[in-house]
Amino acid sequence: MSAQPSAAAAGTIEIGGDMTVNRLGFGAMRITGRGIWGDPPSRDRAIATLRRVVELGVNFIDTADSYGPSVSEELIAEALYPYPDDLVIATKGGQVRPGPNRWDPDGRPERLREACEGSLRRLRLEQIPLYQLHRVDPKVPLAESIGALAQLKDEGKIRHVGVSNVTEAQLREAQKIVAVVSIQNRFNVADRESETLIDLCEQEDMVFLPWAPIQQTERRAALAVAAEKRGVTERQIVLAWLLAHSPAILPIPGTGSPEHAEENVAAAAIDLSRQEMDAINTGG
Repeated sequence: MSAQPSAAAAGTIEIGGDMTVNRLGFGAMRITGRGIWGDPPSRDRAIATLRRVVELGVNFIDTADSYGPSVSEELIAEALYPYPDDLVIATKGGQVRPGPNRWDPDGRPERLREACEGSLRRLRLEQIPLYQLHRVDPKVPLAESIGALAQLKDEGKIRHVGVSNVTEAQLREAQKIVAVVSIQNRFNVADRESETLIDLCEQEDMVFLPWAPIQQTERRAALAVAAEKRGVTERQIVLAWLLAHSPAILPIPGTGSPEHAEENVAAAAIDLSRQEMDAINTGG
């Protein structure tokens, strides 16, 4: 791998038919404080991380109004505005934060409008390139939540709509109301419950954004063996595995450290062998 890693080594992926980004993004949840609450320990370090990932060719950043809350979006604007022409910022609405490490769904149409308009202000955008329903609210009919996003799209405040933490049935219900271009569900080497949704993304030209992509990697021998053989970290092997697993996957690893961001981006250049993929897939 080169001394200067680049997200371009992962190739590109198209979102919504009109946005092309490098296929290794950045998740901006962990640039906030402990418990995803409040300011980070060092704002300067968080801003340096955001600027470094863009220098390394990352042009897709995923955030949410609930990260902080508001802190992540504010930091993105502080660090990167005016934005590079090719930068795609995705954000989400539909979760409220009563305190650190607490997440409550709120999919009421009026709340989603308030969340979207707040994100527009904080991110200093006239239109959000990709706006995602963060979580289905069991107290609100999904059609009402998605209908609110469809209306915001019609008003030009949202360019494309995505969904997060959904089942296939919920996806299909949403698709009856608005075009859905992305799914963001939990997916990693140990949790592959969303495998069928990744298949759907391949078939229907949607993008799959795996959250918690590098969790639950402990005690997996195949990862340790591949990492030792290549002189890289197990975290890097996991990111390389995600890139190889499906062309629909756009990994969005997050960190609050410029050094860890460089390490993550360097994973784009790792080309795993078929044998390594098989061993990781089977839990070897």
